[in-house]
Amino acid sequence: MKKTVFAALSTLAVGVAFAMPASAAGTSACLITKTDTNPFFVKMKEGATAKAKELGVTLKSYAGKIDGDSESQVAAIETCIADGAKGILITASDTKGIVPAVKKARDAGLLVIALDTPLEPIDSADMTFATDNLLAGKLIGQWAAATLGDKAKDARVAFLDLTPSQPSVDVLRDQGFMMGFGIDTKDANKIGDEDDKRVAGHDITNGNEEGGRSAMENLLQKDPTINVVYTINEPAAAGAYEALKAVGREKDTLIVSVDGGCPGVKNVAGGVIGATSQQYPLLMASKGIEAIATFAKSGEKPKATEGKNFFDTGVTLVTDKPAKGIESIDSKAGLGKCWG
Repeated sequence: MKKTVFAALSTLAVGVAFAMPASAAGTSACLITKTDTNPFFVKMKEGATAKAKELGVTLKSYAGKIDGDSESQVAAIETCIADGAKGILITASDTKGIVPAVKKARDAGLLVIALDTPLEPIDSADMTFATDNLLAGKLIGQWAAATLGDKAKDARVAFLDLTPSQPSVDVLRDQGFMMGFGIDTKDANKIGDEDDKRVAGHDITNGNEEGGRSAMENLLQKDPTINVVYTINEPAAAGAYEALKAVGREKDTLIVSVDGGCPGVKNVAGGVIGATSQQYPLLMASKGIEAIATFAKSGEKPKATEGKNFFDTGVTLVTDKPAKGIESIDSKAGLGKCWG
């Protein structure tokens, strides 16, 4: 039976502790994403733009050249402060390195909300609107382990991560997968210190298809017996699949990922990705704009979901090969929800 995890779309508003403003004319806000090409951030921009138009907020958007380009994000924050913006929504490439710039913005009176990727420490931003990224990783790890069954104990797992700086979203998803799969993470705040014999290796992808392909090629050269591939996101998964296909390994290797974007869900339907954890970037961004509009009107800041230190926008496992005991929806249902 295929079930919906957390009834995501029907309960995503739970925990919102601020009212939606009727109008915020005269308020300006900034959206700063990691790139402007990744479909995830394209959808995030769509959500922010639509909500800003609805509420009368003037929105300016900025992005790094590639995932990992923190300098461009720092420059964008400086511009937003100088322009008199009331708030900033940011998906940080360097979750530690960006903190001084974020502090400067908050000291100047701006509301700063991290989207998708928590800052380090998380309270460096006024609030984080995000998927539970640790849970997203756990779900695909649990699915992979359940799908392999007894063969999981002899698996050879490749980890296609994000960037060398190990931003929080990178660590949470990677370590979450390990927890779900049954691999001892050692220090759960760090990628690459584990000693489980099933770990074939880690490589970085910069969150794009080209990076996923080259990372997969590198890891296959080190260990051609890899049969499970964890990927930070679906563009990286698509690249990994092409590398596997080039050596005839695409049919006997499980690929799992996180995002749940429409292209990624179509890749689930097409057998490229075995399972993915779907998140909701449009919701993150639209709620972020609402929060800035409310802050501009009343000074009220958003509150976290009860029992958590961030506002949880939900996660759902999407697969056409459900595993016993792992709640999921199929790709048809996933296409109906990408990207909320």
